[in-house]
Amino acid sequence: MSQFPSENGVEGDDEREEEDDEDVEDEEEEEEEEEEPRLKYQRMGGSIPSLLSSEAASCIAVAERMIALGTYDGTIHILDFLGNQVKEFAAHSAAVNDLSFDIEGEYIGSCSDDGSVVLNSLFTDEKLKFEYHRPMKTIALDPDYARKTSRRFVAGGLAGHLYFNTKKWLGYRDQVLHSGEGPIHAVKWRTSLIAWANDAGVKVYDAANDQRITFIERPRGSPHPEILLPHLVWQDDTLLVIGWGMSVKIAAIRTNLNKGANGTYRHVTTSNMNQVDIVASFQTSYYISGIAPFGDALVVLAYIPGEEDGEKEFSSTIPSRQGNAQRPEVRIVSWNNDELATDALPVHGFEHYKAKDYSLAHAPFSGSSYAGGQWAAGDEPIYYIVSPKDVVIAKPRDAEDHISWLLQHGWHEKALAAVEAGQGRSELLDEVGSRYLDHLIVERKYAEAASLCPKLLRGSATAWERWVFHFAHLRQLPVLVPYMPTENPRLRDTAYEVALVAMATNPSFHKDLLSTVKIWPPVIYSALPVISAIEPQLNTSSMTDALKEALAELYVINGQYEKAFSLYADLMKPDIFDFIEKHNLHDSIREKVVQLMMLDCKQAVSLLIQNRDLITPSEVVSQLLSAGNKCDSRYFLHLYLHSLFEVNPHAGKDFHDMQVELYAEYDPKMLLPFLRGSQHYTLEKAYEICVRRDLLKEQVFILGRMGNSKQALAVIINELGDIEEAVEFVSMQHDDDLWEELIQQCLHKPEMVGVLLEHTVGNLDPLYIVNMVPNGLEIPRLRDRLVKIITDYRTETSLRHGCNDILKADCVNLLVKYYKEARRAVCLSNEEEDVRSKRDASRASQAIEKTPSVRNMEVKSKTRGGGRCCMCFDPFSIQNVSVVMFFCCHAYHTTCLMDSTYTNSSKKGTEATYQETYGYGDDDDEADDNDSQAGGPRMRCILCTTAAS
Repeated sequence: MSQFPSENGVEGDDEREEEDDEDVEDEEEEEEEEEEPRLKYQRMGGSIPSLLSSEAASCIAVAERMIALGTYDGTIHILDFLGNQVKEFAAHSAAVNDLSFDIEGEYIGSCSDDGSVVLNSLFTDEKLKFEYHRPMKTIALDPDYARKTSRRFVAGGLAGHLYFNTKKWLGYRDQVLHSGEGPIHAVKWRTSLIAWANDAGVKVYDAANDQRITFIERPRGSPHPEILLPHLVWQDDTLLVIGWGMSVKIAAIRTNLNKGANGTYRHVTTSNMNQVDIVASFQTSYYISGIAPFGDALVVLAYIPGEEDGEKEFSSTIPSRQGNAQRPEVRIVSWNNDELATDALPVHGFEHYKAKDYSLAHAPFSGSSYAGGQWAAGDEPIYYIVSPKDVVIAKPRDAEDHISWLLQHGWHEKALAAVEAGQGRSELLDEVGSRYLDHLIVERKYAEAASLCPKLLRGSATAWERWVFHFAHLRQLPVLVPYMPTENPRLRDTAYEVALVAMATNPSFHKDLLSTVKIWPPVIYSALPVISAIEPQLNTSSMTDALKEALAELYVINGQYEKAFSLYADLMKPDIFDFIEKHNLHDSIREKVVQLMMLDCKQAVSLLIQNRDLITPSEVVSQLLSAGNKCDSRYFLHLYLHSLFEVNPHAGKDFHDMQVELYAEYDPKMLLPFLRGSQHYTLEKAYEICVRRDLLKEQVFILGRMGNSKQALAVIINELGDIEEAVEFVSMQHDDDLWEELIQQCLHKPEMVGVLLEHTVGNLDPLYIVNMVPNGLEIPRLRDRLVKIITDYRTETSLRHGCNDILKADCVNLLVKYYKEARRAVCLSNEEEDVRSKRDASRASQAIEKTPSVRNMEVKSKTRGGGRCCMCFDPFSIQNVSVVMFFCCHAYHTTCLMDSTYTNSSKKGTEATYQETYGYGDDDDEADDNDSQAGGPRMRCILCTTAAS
């Protein structure tokens, strides 16, 4: 048996039982050499030694954040996990028999021989005390005690009543769940299930359903509770572990989840007393002083009965203590009572203790990380063994302990597995793995051998290639592929190609082939040999999606993008659109319209619209119509034709009849804009569709386009009942008869007459409508509406008068300005100013060119003209000829201007371009008429009329 490790804590008692047979000890030591120890031990330090030097521990409870220790003098000590005292409650005047935390660790409940139950808050001053006047032996708080306002707990004792205490409106009330079968010895509460033990056995009660679930009979021949108490432990929400005397039972509680009215789930039993399965049951050769779960096994605190304990078969009389008891033992056993480990504990004063003096508690743990006898760091269970003068902590051995023990016993494969799991030092790898690879091959453990290769072969390319071809020879190469290096070292191309072909020919590894092709750099192998191995499998049963995608990846590596695109489209890959753009594969989408639409219709529509010159709308429509039940082809047609119409209303004109029906089916709101924007649909068919689907506004529009305005007006008034739209419709038609029809249809509807009066201002004289209203017709809010009409009319009249006044003032101001400018003289510059005159003339010409018409040209003040004739460019000073000066500051010799005018007049009927050049075009017919009325033709500036034209 393993000795108590003094280096882990306070040193233990070194006493040994020298009276034991030496041969028996040797045999036990040999047996234990075959089994690895499961636990390591240390005494709890901190405040424990000083506390227990003057007091004696009676019970213990463990929460996630603290420990509670009860003593025989009625005190409760709250400790941290190092044993340091945090709080102390003088809760009772007699021995504390039991302690219980809630699941949050905020409250501690205790019971005592003084007949009281005390509940203490650990973080506030809250304290409750309940008197039952008989010794109370056990207590259990509701796990949700801190969360719920009901503040429930159960407690029992020698009176034989199991009290269920609940906080009500008028205070706390006790309900007796059970009585009449002797004292209550133990009780445990998990979720809504309460288990308790009395002289008859163990019972389980469902607090959620207020129903007893099951009864488990007390083991036959079990000792009297005065000698040994029963022990109950909930391993999880449905497994109850019972240790009573020398018997262990594990009961699985069956419950059904039923949905409550408020949406929550509650436990509902399927029958009354048959809700338990005894999944494990066995007898022991020792007394059970405590029991707790240990992964998929159990930890049992064993008391070895002596001759005195066996006398009188569990007599109720407490045997006298004569100091010859054996050490308590911690045993780890399976559910089949197979002993996995046994350790004797050198507890202080063990010679004087009986089975009832010990107790076992364990810290809450999930156990979810338990695998192979090991726990993840921080998730391992901790066990507390309590005797009156000692508290011992038991913990599972850690990874370093485990690996060291495996190495000592020559189990290198287990040690290697532990090292690979990151449990031990990396330096152990060479020692453990050097002899392991060949052993695994002999044992045909190829996957394990392959997983070891990166560790064992490391950077040797020669060794890697040798093992690659060896695995290929054994037809096990696919298991090695995930571990093959691609650099440091890099192998020969052949090694990688052989590996890929091996996976391609085995359907079980097609997914691995795909991931490998994606991961491996393309430069380390040639894709052609692998493609040649895969292509014969196309269109066969062995062609899986993973293999098809792997082939597409290989096509990409080999530059065969069109083939890759075809496979990606069949596989419906989401990134296919990026692939098309990246490799400019717009020509290849011709045969994959349906697949692209099914994959992402929005992106597909955008792609097809952008490339409508490569794939025509008729091709797209044909493919979608032939898709059948593969997809919602009509919806795809709607999306495509709608986008096509928005881009080019005439591109899909052959399908506008179909599009009317699609709009009506999928997007009725867009049908009216479509009807307005298209000229390529059949009005009769469109009208039938609108009537069939009761689309009223669309009917109005189509009837209007068909010329049936009266019927359209009738639909607006009788179906839509929208007089505003009726007024707008009639206004757009510019038909007086239609106004009459509107008025006639509204005269018999008083409300419509009122609305008509409000909305015809500016379109129709309201007085005309008023005169047509029959006498005696009551029009709602007529007075208010007439006031509004008059007010609107006055406002409109006022605006018109104001606009006329502004217009008259502007005309007068412009005429005055024009008159002042016309009266100014123009100075013709001499030779010295010729340069400046040319510059001024140029600027004037540019200003004229910017204006669209000579008539609309803004008049500017010009006080200086050019010194040369604008036709012959001779200075005026060298010829004694009359000069004609225009308002635009251009000057001409009279003879030059008359010659030019005569020449243009002679060509007036033959060449229109000359007419435009000299300003005698049709645009000036009105001016010519005015000239004729004045008595002769008006001369014009050649340059200005040319620029204006």
